[in-house]
Amino acid sequence: MTEIEPDVTIAAGRLDVDIGVIGAGPVGGTLACRLAAAGVRVAIVDRAALPPMEHPDFDGRAYAVAAGSRALLEAADVWDRLPYPPGPIRDIRVSDGKVGRPASPLHLHFSARAVQSDAFGWMVEARSLRMALNARMHDLPNLSVFAPADASVIRAADGAEIRIAGGPVVSCRLIVAAEGRNSPLREAAKIPVTRLEYGQTGIVFAIAHERPHNGVALEHFLPGGPFALLPMAGNADEPNLSAIVWTERAATAAYLLEMPPERFVREVARRLGGHVGAIRLVGRRWSYPLTAMHAHRYTDTRLALVGDAAHGVHPIAGQGLNLGFLDVADLANQIIAAVNAGEDPGVAELLARYQAGRRPANLAMLAATDTLDRLFSSDSRALRVARDVGMAAVDRLPGLKRLFMRRAMGAA
Repeated sequence: MTEIEPDVTIAAGRLDVDIGVIGAGPVGGTLACRLAAAGVRVAIVDRAALPPMEHPDFDGRAYAVAAGSRALLEAADVWDRLPYPPGPIRDIRVSDGKVGRPASPLHLHFSARAVQSDAFGWMVEARSLRMALNARMHDLPNLSVFAPADASVIRAADGAEIRIAGGPVVSCRLIVAAEGRNSPLREAAKIPVTRLEYGQTGIVFAIAHERPHNGVALEHFLPGGPFALLPMAGNADEPNLSAIVWTERAATAAYLLEMPPERFVREVARRLGGHVGAIRLVGRRWSYPLTAMHAHRYTDTRLALVGDAAHGVHPIAGQGLNLGFLDVADLANQIIAAVNAGEDPGVAELLARYQAGRRPANLAMLAATDTLDRLFSSDSRALRVARDVGMAAVDRLPGLKRLFMRRAMGAA
């Protein structure tokens, strides 16, 4: 079934809009909402139906949403529609160590209060963001939603078309590819990519714990990769709840994922320590092979790539989705300005400005996360000593710490 907003008129099987967004995930959906809320006519297309993405029960998945990304979600009128409260990240503690051994006494501690903020970011349940986006997308008269839908895209110098199977032909000025890392539109445009393989797997799940986390996020660097605890908002059943993002070498991760829940939880406790008391698994375990990817360019004729279609980084800094939201904020601002001025939002000059603004920043984050993973995933004694001394030094340099904190908040 294809969903179309009831107050959109389609004449003779055609629909005229300004922007066509392919992919209704968090990045594509937020872009569509932001543009439509500003008066830009948008059509969004996805192969999958949207309501099944609204899982009724908590399944352990969550996003770390930086302060800068929250501002975008507020501008799109999505943030206030979140049905489940987000959990603020008020402090971040970074340490280095080995499994089963105490963390090094040399560490980094970041406090949002040091940069006059209530939080670095918020942990948002995946189902909560999905439900808020779906509600907002169907509440915007300037936004036409086609999902599930099979569609083909034709781009030319003077415009583009989205031809929806069994539906209308959508004419637009710009196509935005938001379909993820294996973007068909990027491949059709013959845009090359560089990929980095880490030989690691990310294991994602949630735990309930005995003691409160007090809004403190932990990033513990272990030889297999980073192990992070991210504070979530509790609920009536689980007042103390946190998300875990655990990076391990692929073979070790496969072994861990085969463990029964009770044994798996014991392995989690060995890495986490006892500061939150007894723990238990909530929801299921999810796993993802970890790679990095970067497109050699973000644009083509009447085409812009955003989010994972353009780049993907190691989750060591928790910035993957936030980089996509920064793409959205930049591109949306330029499109809105062009449409308000009566200009064409798909011209090469606008796309060049978007690429110049976002590609260097995303490439820098890819380089930083890649370097951090390679530096901290080594068990070399010399490197461990250097890491510990380096963290202790940064912890004593308030100016440098504030720079790191503002970057983490998305205020770059």
